[in-house]
Amino acid sequence: MTGANLAGRSELHVVLPNDIDDPAAPSGGNHYDRRLCRGLVALGWSVREQPVPGGWPHPGAAERAELAGVLAALPDGALVLLDGLVASTVPDVLVPESVRLRLAVLVHLPLGDDAERRVLRAAGAVLTTSVWTRRRLLAEYALPADRVHVAAPGVDRAAVVPGSAAGTRLLSVAAVTPGKGHDVLVAALGTMPELAWRCVCVGSLDRDPEFVDRLRERLRATGLTDRVGLVGPRTGDALDAAYADADLLVLASRGETYGMVVTEALARGIPVLATRVGGLPEALGRAPDGSLPGLLVPPDDPTALAGALRRWLDDVDLRRRLRGSARQRRHTLTGWALTAALASPVLRRMASTPNHHREAA
Repeated sequence: MTGANLAGRSELHVVLPNDIDDPAAPSGGNHYDRRLCRGLVALGWSVREQPVPGGWPHPGAAERAELAGVLAALPDGALVLLDGLVASTVPDVLVPESVRLRLAVLVHLPLGDDAERRVLRAAGAVLTTSVWTRRRLLAEYALPADRVHVAAPGVDRAAVVPGSAAGTRLLSVAAVTPGKGHDVLVAALGTMPELAWRCVCVGSLDRDPEFVDRLRERLRATGLTDRVGLVGPRTGDALDAAYADADLLVLASRGETYGMVVTEALARGIPVLATRVGGLPEALGRAPDGSLPGLLVPPDDPTALAGALRRWLDDVDLRRRLRGSARQRRHTLTGWALTAALASPVLRRMASTPNHHREAA
């Protein structure tokens, strides 16, 4: 038999960016990939990781050749799950291999371009991390609905953070890039110098150094340098400590497919102030009583964000209600075992059915 024999059917090759475990470059996508791989192993899969180097999603010729070599070395009929960061920009590599291999793509962040369309239409299955992402892919690429599936991120259980009485400790957890809206956050905070607050921004400072420089200059110009800390990435105990010292998670993103930091905050009973964009409302969810465990504002709107922050800081009853809702919401959150349990049947169906080329254009 080929790679689709019984052993092959429980064997999964996972193609990942090679920085997946780099503590200096943590990301929600990398964390998701790592936890999904562990969960699939727990469900009986033989997971063979195939890390590929390069500046994904902007690979050069060497990176494309490296990926092509990895795939060419796999046996006919092998089941391959590719991180969308790698897959979505290389239809010239993946579409031809879809004839020989069983290809599935995990889409963290849709690119919305023709290259991604070609890749996803050639794939046997597409996994997404939110209902919002699934709907977008179906609408933009006219993919068959039975080929696109949701395996939402899980979250680990955590102790409740009591929070301070005044609620003045603000936390943002996101790489400092334009897409995460730190400039919007700084503009909003700059309108309330008379209020007591401090904001800690946890996240990589290396993704867009020019943006970070402009942000620091804005902080100096507005006198906020001592009140807004750009502290770089945190993982493990250091990230836990940042959450433990927070009253409110603030996420000013211009776009998100889900927002894992939202559920990480809610797992600790910390309310969330986020933009009403992409999958963020889905991640925020509702408490069992129907209440929102936070506040949602339009994206790219410093005035709206400042208004919500003022409400949080000025209204003790609002803080009490949102904390109560967040503590209820934490009981409805699901773990990473469910994420793997949702992905596994999709992959097993692919492994047990004949492979065929999906689309070559």
